[in-house]
Parts: sequence; C-alpha cells; structure tokens
Amino acid sequence: MRAALGPERRSQFRLADSPRRDRVCAGSVSAVVDLEAAIGFVVAHGDAVERARLSWLRNNTPVPPELLETAEVGQSPDGAWPATWGGEVASVDATCFRLSELDDLGALGRPAARRALDWLASRQQPDGGWDEDLSLTGSAPEWARPGDPEAKLFLTANAGFWLTVAGLDARASGPLDHRVGGAYAGVVQAAAQSIVARLRPDGSWPSFLAAGWLGAAVLHRQDMFQESARIQVVLAERMPTMSPGDVAWLAATLRRVGIDHHDWIMVRALRRLAETQRSDGGWESDDGHQFDVHSTLSAIRACRPPASGAAPQPG
Repeated sequence: MRAALGPERRSQFRLADSPRRDRVCAGSVSAVVDLEAAIGFVVAHGDAVERARLSWLRNNTPVPPELLETAEVGQSPDGAWPATWGGEVASVDATCFRLSELDDLGALGRPAARRALDWLASRQQPDGGWDEDLSLTGSAPEWARPGDPEAKLFLTANAGFWLTVAGLDARASGPLDHRVGGAYAGVVQAAAQSIVARLRPDGSWPSFLAAGWLGAAVLHRQDMFQESARIQVVLAERMPTMSPGDVAWLAATLRRVGIDHHDWIMVRALRRLAETQRSDGGWESDDGHQFDVHSTLSAIRACRPPASGAAPQPG
C-alpha cells in the first residue's frame, strides 16, 4: 500500500483574488465521460486493493478480509496513520487519506476506521480546527505544516469532512446520534463554525484549493447552504484551470455528501472530467503516473450513476 500524500502538489496556489460574479447555469454536459474506459484502465493498471475499490464502487461487491487488512496496514495503536514524511508520528493528513481509501472499500464501519475517526475527533482543538503535531514542523510539506494557518484550514476541512460522512457508521465515541456526524455531531458542528470563520466576504478562503471543496461539503451537510454556495461559485470559476486529479477529487467529495450530479457545480465538474479523460480511459494525477489509478477511481465515484432505488450516501 502506498503511504498518504498531501493534496496540493502542483496546484498549491492561494485563492487570494476575488471571483468574478458570472451567472452560473447548469446547462448540459457537452461531452460524456467514458465510464467503461475508466473501469478498463483501473482493471489494467490497478493493484488488488484498487481493483477491490472499483468492484465496491460499481456493485458494492464485498471485499475479501485479507484485502481490507492490507488497506489498513501501518495503523498506529492510537488509531492514526503516519505519513511517509513524518516517520512514526501520527498525521491528520495521512489518516484522512487512508479513510478515503477505506471508504471506497465500504470499510468505514470496521474497527480500524472507527479508531481512526475517534483519533481525529480527539485531536480537535478548542477553536474547532485541526493541526499536525509540532514534532512534524521540520518535515511536513506546506499543506500540513504545524502552526501554519493555511495548512490548519485545509486540515480542518479534511478532518471535518471525514467525521461528517463517517459518523453514522462509526459510533465508538458515543451513543447513537442521528444528527450529521452521528457520534461526532458536536465535533463536526464546531469544525463547520471554524471553517465559516475563515471565509472571506467574496467566498474565497485563505488556504489551499482542496480546502474549498472539502469545506463546502462540510457546510452543505450542516445546512449552511449559503456559505457552501459561495465557496462553490469560487470553485466553478477556478475549474477550467484545475488539474484532472483536482476536479475528480472535488466532484467525488461533493457527490459523497449528496450533491446531485445534475446540480450546476457537478455538471461543470463532469464536463471538465469529460474534457480531460485520456484515450486510455484514465485521468492524470498531480502526484505522478503511479497515482493515476487513484485519480481515476475518484472520477468513477463522481461520475457513476446513482443506483436504482438506493438511498443517498451521506452520513
């Protein structure tokens, strides 16, 4: 299994400019994503865990226990995962990345994921945010640098997102709670308030690009629709210059919290994915070709049609 990497490798720009207020319409997707070609790319180039993720995303095919254990390997006793750049120190960024892979395996209800979510909840700071351990100051990349307010906003949106979508499946921290976040409802609410406090009046945010779609997803599930929509307008303006991997991540994130694929922001994202899909069926990752399968799986999650009669996915 590869170790967790950070979100912004070649697109690490700040959103400091004010967005234009163009009228946004859903319109129709002018190009169509070739899902069969994308599936073929994963089958041809993915490892056993990635192919199992594909089977779960397509058909909810149960994953063999040995593959689930492979996906969970390296977890610390406290429930977190370390990052490759952090030695053995538990990392918020790395733990969120592993949760994203476990989600594609239908494994958020397993003990490993529950311990990871409990660990994330325990690491929330009094202001509702998250930060990496100070011992990582010398080794962390800029998106996870301890004490950096831009990194903190990204980590807060990322941790808040996973506690939002996984809470109802992972109740180890408290009693049954049907609010957003389940056992972590109070944690998620505080995270949302922390995100809103950092938003600028024009809808932009002082952090990395991925903090936008993760934060928009958290706010959407908190019924903070106006605040989420302001972020989405900024994302829509940036979308023509986003990398394929970023658009796949954005679209998969918003679909995961129940934003319909006919919604205007999703229509724009799916159009961009159709434009950037390669002839071999895959999408390019910002991390190098060895991560193209991961980007392609994100695109498949975003583009797959909703199952007939299935309930929405948000936790």
